[in-house]
Amino acid sequence: MSMENAPVTLRGSCHCGRLGLEFRSSQDPATIIPRSCDCSFCRKHGAAYISDPAGSLSVSYSEPDALREYLQGSNTARFLLCRHCGVVVAVVFKHDSGIYGAVNAGCLNGPTGLGKPVSASPQTLGPEEKVARWLKLWIPDVVLARAGTAADGLRR
Repeated sequence: MSMENAPVTLRGSCHCGRLGLEFRSSQDPATIIPRSCDCSFCRKHGAAYISDPAGSLSVSYSEPDALREYLQGSNTARFLLCRHCGVVVAVVFKHDSGIYGAVNAGCLNGPTGLGKPVSASPQTLGPEEKVARWLKLWIPDVVLARAGTAADGLRR
């Protein structure tokens, strides 16, 4: 993260609270523009994603079976959702250099001050184009860990 702006930490969760998230960014929240994906899966979930290529994301789960993954479209990205309440909290993909991700802004707590959402159409891109786009836009430092445990070895 750049030292120009003080890091901002945005926290959130699924509806029932079994999945939690912490997104750290050096960007002013007002300059972060949520992207409303227009694919049928994201539309039905009301998802609008935010990310920061210099940020970090931690997704925690309170029980081992609470975190579920769903493959959609080109089966490249994995949507992280709660097995109990069904809320999508983030989307991730594995790459040689680690796990990249984006946060569903609708899961964030309280007023966030984020910019107004804009529509995005990643379904018009081929799998390689999607990955190239995600490598530029998404969070490159994603950790998935059981709540209350160290994250060592849990970068999946």
